[in-house]
Amino acid sequence: MQTTLTVLSGPLAGRLFPLGPEGISVGRLVDNGLQVSDPAVSRRHCALEPEEGGFLLRDLGSRRGTFVNGQPVQERLLENGDLIAVGDTLLLFQLRPGSTPRAEPRVLLADGDFIARTTIQLTPQDSLWTRPGKDLAARAGADASGRIARDFQTLLRIATALQSARSTAGLARALLELILSAIPGDRAALLLTDRGAPEIADAFALDRRGGTDSFPVSRTVVRQTLDGTALLAGDVLLSGDLASAESLEASCVRALLAAPIAHLGRSLGLLYVDALTQEPSGPPLDQEHLEILTALGGITAGALAGVRQMEWLDEENRRLAEGLSANAGGMVGESPRIREIQRLLRRAAASDSTVLLRGESGTGKEVAARIVHQESPRAGRPFVAINCATLSENLLESELFGHEKGAFTGAVARKTGKAEAADGGTLFLDEVGELPLPLQAKLLRFLQEREFERVGGTRPIRVNVRVVAATNRDLEKAIREGTFREDLFYRLSVIPLHLPSLRERREDVPLLASHFAALTSQRLGRPVAGFTPEARACLQSYDWPGNVRELANAVERAIVMGEGDLVRPEDLPETVLEAGALPGIGLGRYHETLHETKKRLIRAAVIEAGGNMTRAADLLGLQPTYLHRLINKLDLRDDLRDDG
Repeated sequence: MQTTLTVLSGPLAGRLFPLGPEGISVGRLVDNGLQVSDPAVSRRHCALEPEEGGFLLRDLGSRRGTFVNGQPVQERLLENGDLIAVGDTLLLFQLRPGSTPRAEPRVLLADGDFIARTTIQLTPQDSLWTRPGKDLAARAGADASGRIARDFQTLLRIATALQSARSTAGLARALLELILSAIPGDRAALLLTDRGAPEIADAFALDRRGGTDSFPVSRTVVRQTLDGTALLAGDVLLSGDLASAESLEASCVRALLAAPIAHLGRSLGLLYVDALTQEPSGPPLDQEHLEILTALGGITAGALAGVRQMEWLDEENRRLAEGLSANAGGMVGESPRIREIQRLLRRAAASDSTVLLRGESGTGKEVAARIVHQESPRAGRPFVAINCATLSENLLESELFGHEKGAFTGAVARKTGKAEAADGGTLFLDEVGELPLPLQAKLLRFLQEREFERVGGTRPIRVNVRVVAATNRDLEKAIREGTFREDLFYRLSVIPLHLPSLRERREDVPLLASHFAALTSQRLGRPVAGFTPEARACLQSYDWPGNVRELANAVERAIVMGEGDLVRPEDLPETVLEAGALPGIGLGRYHETLHETKKRLIRAAVIEAGGNMTRAADLLGLQPTYLHRLINKLDLRDDLRDDG
């Protein structure tokens, strides 16, 4: 099995790297198997290592992170077609022929050799049509038959036809038709390599009757021509497999031509023409036919390279778009908790049951709701979200179910509600725990019947929607306090899922930080290479009461306020910086002094308050909960106990 990395963008764009049993490392240092001269790439950025019959991608502690299909990863078992982003370089991971079935070329390659009584070899540089005009003029003046003029007209027609080619198939058909009109062969073929590889990956054939049936071509001819030499072989005798090929039983090749196609020093393939003994179409193939075929190879090269490159880029852009679309809004992380949530979300998506997403504010409940929608059969239909905590009861009912004209003051026209707009898709009720009790009753009826009436309306409206709800409230407590209906709770929580806080999955913080840094850097147009070790330590030490949302804001603030190509501790918000001010983390003299000053102030306030933390917080002008968090982060608990 051959596996490769193709560089789609960056300093090495267009290069192809085979992956052997030893794997490959990627980074700036020269001893990496794939060296990338890019300041956004770490010295040893990542490595691809053989594992379980495939390849495992490992990030090697890079500053900017390693991304697969738009998601930051630490380790990932790669699949065919995965897109790996390293700095500004995009790599395509591919299982090459042998591991992935591919269609056979329409021109078959035969292993047999050939013997020719006459053989002429010609380099493209020696072709009549590439030499100075004096030679061509002299030949044209001595050409009583007008053949040079006809050949020149053929070249002009082909050059004109190539200008309108928009696909390889269209270019091949036009080219082969013109070749057979200018050269008395019976069959012609365009054989193409796969982006410079020495093997034929695609081919197009045409015979004089317009047929496109496959026929064998000697590998010896292909090999010699790909090396850069045009070939004319007359009175051909075939040997081995080529002579016994089924398509040659009724007719044999009496002569053949082959000319290379190369662009900017890279082989693109070759042109092939042969004449058959059983179907002679004209005079024997001669050196002037070889001259014109060689010229055609040169004329074709630029247009063919352009068309192939555009098709290749279109394919990879489509693949990239699909990969990013499939991962857009995905839950970033590789911790056991988040992997389990991802698994449960995929299972929940397959049904139409109502899902209740629970967790602290900022844990990604709307992201999870979108995953449920995107992974469900309703993915092509609307995803409609409504925040139940932002509107008054009357406005919220109108927003959810719509209203009729004149239903209330200001209702100058009929309005379609969110529930109706989501018909066929998913309705996401964010902060559902904030619904007023009267509206809870109407929502319960809607969930039971999938039917509602607009405000001021009398006609029931039925819709087919899947409901996903989310809340950060303790609904069981709200039920006990009489502020939330128990029957609505059970109707909503058919599939309850709890999203973990960022404190519960600290190992995901570096991945999330890299993810948000890449998004913010791209959006603001300010390149950032990553985080210093001290900044990462601060990020991982902080408790993140605002969870993922707070982390995203902290990273954006650091990129906006920072000046270097790395995010440093001083670029982070003060609350995050305090979390990193721990023994063993060198934050510099300024931050160490600040750290000690805060410890002295807190100790003095607690002593003055006689150990009363609420009063100490008041003396410091802090919230008691924040003071307790500071005491823990500054490792002051034991010191204060000793002071007491």
